[in-house]
Amino acid sequence: MENWDDIRIFLAVARQGGLTSAAQHLGINHTTVARRLTGLETALHTRLVNRTPTGVTLTPAGQNFLYHAERIEIEAQAAEQRVYSADGTVSGKVRLATREGVGAWLICPKVAQLKRRYPALNLDLVSEARTISLLKRDADITISLQYPSQSRVIVQKLTDYRLGLFASPGYLSEYGPINSIEELNNRDVVWYVDDFVDIEEQRYMQRIVANSRAGFRATNILAQYAALVSGMGVGIIPVYQAGQDPNLVRVLPDQVEEMRTYWLSVHPDAQDLPNVRAVIDFILEIVREKKASF
Repeated sequence: MENWDDIRIFLAVARQGGLTSAAQHLGINHTTVARRLTGLETALHTRLVNRTPTGVTLTPAGQNFLYHAERIEIEAQAAEQRVYSADGTVSGKVRLATREGVGAWLICPKVAQLKRRYPALNLDLVSEARTISLLKRDADITISLQYPSQSRVIVQKLTDYRLGLFASPGYLSEYGPINSIEELNNRDVVWYVDDFVDIEEQRYMQRIVANSRAGFRATNILAQYAALVSGMGVGIIPVYQAGQDPNLVRVLPDQVEEMRTYWLSVHPDAQDLPNVRAVIDFILEIVREKKASF
């Protein structure tokens, strides 16, 4: 076993659960993945995965090898980063997984500054609601609404933030002001598709929307935001974003305000890598700059 690339391919197969999905993840063809995996098994004189029509499962030997392969991966990344950073250069790829609003409203408006600061650093932003596992190395850093359940990751509170009720000036002009929560029963409310609310923290508006008209439903908060700006109805949006937007007006600020928390997590073996540390410091800097608006 002389080729680190074979181990990288094994890790992708183990994490993606199949040869085809691993090939797509790595950007290579299925035949290459199968050949390299077979070569690795031959070099180790043992079968690492059981191939099935629906994917692969790790054998006991594969489970054991996965632990060592991940250690090799971490050491390889650390060695590369420390060599590059010896002259002050921060480089390589860092994957940050966030909710859609965090990515679009906090990270993306400032990402050009990060690139100017570290030209050799590439940031991948994964903005989706699916569960991301740092322990499986789906990402290097996560920003989540829930306190992470994985016990081995390093977690810190990023910031508390407020949620408020907003509508466009045009909507309020056409349908009139809103003076009480009860009036929402006769208003179009923009909200999540109930069947796709995937975490408890997103259920905070149920008490408000329970008897309202279903004006518009979307699984993505950015779609909800666009609908509110267009005059579709009334909805809950983070104050740090909507409160700065002239296209939206705060409604019932004394009656509707929810506090939530963003949590930042990182794999314990990655937290001191120069490129990961640079992205974490960049995120903390953004939060400090916007602290007053949260």
